[in-house]
Amino acid sequence: MEIFQIVVLALMQGLTEFLPISSSAHLILPAELLGWRDQGLAFDVAVHLGSLIAVVFYFRRDIRLLIRDGLSGFIDGHFTAEGRLAWLLVLATIPAGLAALVFDDFIATNLRSATVIAAAMIGFGILLWWADVRGARRDSLTQLNWKKALLIGLAQAIALIPGTSRSGITMTAGLMLGMKREAAARFSFLMSIPVITLSGLWLAMDLLALDTVPWRDILLGAVLSGISAYLCIHFFLKLISRIGMAPFAIYRLALGALLLWVIWG
Repeated sequence: MEIFQIVVLALMQGLTEFLPISSSAHLILPAELLGWRDQGLAFDVAVHLGSLIAVVFYFRRDIRLLIRDGLSGFIDGHFTAEGRLAWLLVLATIPAGLAALVFDDFIATNLRSATVIAAAMIGFGILLWWADVRGARRDSLTQLNWKKALLIGLAQAIALIPGTSRSGITMTAGLMLGMKREAAARFSFLMSIPVITLSGLWLAMDLLALDTVPWRDILLGAVLSGISAYLCIHFFLKLISRIGMAPFAIYRLALGALLLWVIWG
């Protein structure tokens, strides 16, 4: 890969991993417009690693409390708010993990097309907008229960469809269930940690089979993806309560329409 391609795709992946606008749509658009070849397995592993490092570093204090209180609550049966949240995150991760095991091959064979991505961008963009407008936006993370966590986890499984956006569909579900915008976003970002870890390990297993590993691409991709992902999380959580989801929904509709125009034009 050329340096310019690495920089563009790494920054794009880092930003779109956590914004509700779909990373898959943004990775296919440069290929369609500029004729770039697929970035390859090694690069996918690198940008996943960068995004994972970013979200873990940003929430490092929260993660420390979640692990400590989650384990102590499991042992003595007395759960703090953090301990309870830790197990709700575990519960919310299960549906996506099971869905990936069952449907991954089918999705890779039948749904990884620009048309599917464009349709998902538009359809789930409208749903995100509706959830933001109609949602009660009253509940914080401490008011989350196991039923709502499971429903958000089921929504995360839908994100296996390219163009859906993992963060977008989980925030949509949180808003539909009455969560505040920042609470829905924070829960979505915390949910991403086990999912990105598992998907990264899955890709890394295939990486071991490669004869040569492009270490320059991996290092540069991971660093740039990590920086852009960290900044994205930081500013998104600061601004989301004020700006709402409408700008991201409009962006999804516009990008989906652009993809359709590129494909069919």
